[in-house]
Amino acid sequence: MTTMLDVFERAALDAGEVILQIYENGPTTSYKADCSPVTEADECAERIILDALLQAFPNIPVVAEEAAAAGHVPGISNQGFILVDPLDGTKEFIARRSEFTVNIALIEGGVPVAGVVYAPALGVAYSGDRHGACRLTIGPDFSIVQRSPIQARPVGASPIAVASRSHNTPETDDFLRTSNITETRSIGSSLKFCLLAEGDADVYPRFGRTMEWDTAAGDAVLRAAGGATTTLDGHPLTYGKTNQPHEADFANPHFIAWGRRIDAATKLQLA
Repeated sequence: MTTMLDVFERAALDAGEVILQIYENGPTTSYKADCSPVTEADECAERIILDALLQAFPNIPVVAEEAAAAGHVPGISNQGFILVDPLDGTKEFIARRSEFTVNIALIEGGVPVAGVVYAPALGVAYSGDRHGACRLTIGPDFSIVQRSPIQARPVGASPIAVASRSHNTPETDDFLRTSNITETRSIGSSLKFCLLAEGDADVYPRFGRTMEWDTAAGDAVLRAAGGATTTLDGHPLTYGKTNQPHEADFANPHFIAWGRRIDAATKLQLA
């Protein structure tokens, strides 16, 4: 029986195949109203994903980045919905770095309960739901050749951090300096969540602006692996945030993503 996560994985892989074709040929870049870059890869990948989701789940609303930028946002009140970022890390993609991803996540009750993150240029994907999280090795024919369970590791006294390659801030530098961080790795896109989920790092502080479609899939994988993502006051990051008085719909506050054992991690400074 095909599960929702199976559909997410197949849609992400199909989108990634088209993204890689454009990546190899060289994308054409334009800019949205918020000055963020967009390429034909974003648009083609989103069409592939939306078609697959509509066919499999016609009654579940989907909030997708490029559709939302064009003003097409379905109502999500009092129901689960899907968040899609067809190409997270567009700046990495344009710069010919391999750290870009396809993100698809299911939100229920404000919580990301299932998600897939696929990094086409790296040949790896991450998948997670209530049953746990896995790292997927993707073959050259865009099939899954290996599925390995992963778990976030306990956060120790000297954690390793991951930080955004393209969106660093003074607040992030302050957090890293005051939190006994022993090492910081810079990486693009939602792969930062995935490094925590597979136990290669411990904390990801994000003080720059993000949208829910940027974070939901990676957050779902991290939570499935035993980690957590919290706002600066220690509450879980929630999804489906609309009608915010001082922010756009679906905009996130600053947050900290952690590996396993958040109670120990919160002994560190959060700001």
